[in-house]
Amino acid sequence: MRAEIVAKQVQSMSRYGLDAIICSSPENFSYTAGFVVPSQPLIRHRHAMTIVTADGRKALFGVDMEASTIKRRQPDVPTRIWAEFSDDPMLVLADQLAGLGLGQARIGLEMDYLPAGDFARLMKAMPAAKFEHAEPILARLRQIKTPAEIALLRKLSRIADQAITNTLAVVDEGDSELDIAGHLTRNVYSLGADHFKLMIVATGERSVLPNVGPSERILKSGDICRVEIFSVIDGYQAGVCRTAVVGEAPLMAEKIWAHLVECKYEIMEKVKPGASCREIYDAFIAKLSKLNLPPISFVGHGIGLHLHEDPYLGVTPVLGKPGSDAPLEENMVLGFEPLCYDTGHGFGMQNKDMLLVTAQGSELLSDYANTDRLIHAGTAKKGGAVKRAAVA
Repeated sequence: MRAEIVAKQVQSMSRYGLDAIICSSPENFSYTAGFVVPSQPLIRHRHAMTIVTADGRKALFGVDMEASTIKRRQPDVPTRIWAEFSDDPMLVLADQLAGLGLGQARIGLEMDYLPAGDFARLMKAMPAAKFEHAEPILARLRQIKTPAEIALLRKLSRIADQAITNTLAVVDEGDSELDIAGHLTRNVYSLGADHFKLMIVATGERSVLPNVGPSERILKSGDICRVEIFSVIDGYQAGVCRTAVVGEAPLMAEKIWAHLVECKYEIMEKVKPGASCREIYDAFIAKLSKLNLPPISFVGHGIGLHLHEDPYLGVTPVLGKPGSDAPLEENMVLGFEPLCYDTGHGFGMQNKDMLLVTAQGSELLSDYANTDRLIHAGTAKKGGAVKRAAVA
């Protein structure tokens, strides 16, 4: 298990008076253990959990189908395996916790992930224990990234950026959105990602749709193409979106794009430790209004083990707390995306990047492509080169 993350959890337990923290979601299991249990995100009842006690002891809990993977990745951590088709996992977990001396303990648990029926059986099996909400504690810990996390998110940012850039260089009029998806998938894997999440391919009249996958639609001259993908390694993910044009740009596209690029740099100038999330968002909305572009509810968010994490640069800067605000802090990583899905001209545009909050201000992590000018699709077919450098 990840020593630095375990130490952060132990410190938090001292602050909040907890005797243990159990991570049961795929995101927080990965955060603590350092790897993904393959079927846990796919099959909800296949519980995998990390257990960290206030005195620093560590343990794992997992289903028999994944026992070999868990033991291979963490051979030295005490592990309790439950049988998927014959055990009640909550009874096995209760017995494991009792063996760790936690039968009457205050235990932090992810109340927003464990199903209600499972939680009821766990409480019945451990009547003397007291369960507390651990998800706000874990969310707060995950906001501030370690050097290793920052290095991984930098790598993932460049993978996504290069995968999209190379894809847009080789597709052109007459190709389909499915062709874009095929190139993009191959590129993401060949550049070193474990897999990917949320591939968005939205072209022409479909570019106004926020979160759509590829279709059989054929690219035509004048199409605006929005392409986004989240590359993933060990549960961590980085999302990048690029916008391109096929042939000659439609009316107003270049002007709107230049305006969104100005928004990007203004946001980067404002991002620094202590900056108000809400004030950055308000400045973005004011900038959009200068071209009468419709507002959106946020322009950025935390990212790491989930697509969207706190804090939000938006109407609700802290997830689930309307009207609240939050200051940025050093070593936060943000997905920030000056965008307008419906410009009023029959197309949408988006420029999503990954941004690190540094002591001095901010640093762009998705720095493979220069998107100050609108990308033109098919440059490789027109004699341009596609760079194939490996991502470090």
